[in-house]
Amino acid sequence: MQEVITFLPMNKSIKVQSGTTILQAARRAGVQISTRCDGKAACLMCKVKVGQDELHALLPPTDAEKRKLGLLLEDGTRLSCQAKVCGQLSVHIPEDPLKAAIRKQLERQQQDEDWFL
Repeated sequence: MQEVITFLPMNKSIKVQSGTTILQAARRAGVQISTRCDGKAACLMCKVKVGQDELHALLPPTDAEKRKLGLLLEDGTRLSCQAKVCGQLSVHIPEDPLKAAIRKQLERQQQDEDWFL
């Protein structure tokens, strides 16, 4: 059965077979999710967020996810390399921390420049 995954904030959707991991779907869709362990649940870099009302669209967490994420599972955080799709859902990909820091600095600089104009 095919399911639709929408990646946010880029709002890019793709159809995938049930049982596909979020990471596999992202790669097929051309959506960047950082990882160092190539899908072995070792690096925690591929964390994504799923809304509480859409958690049913993923298979239950693997033992590796439970060990790595612990209480983060309760707020909808999943490892994209482990979370397998079984329904339609939207996945929020957090902004890379370095990119976020640079973006915030540029915004502050722009505000300072606007203040002087």
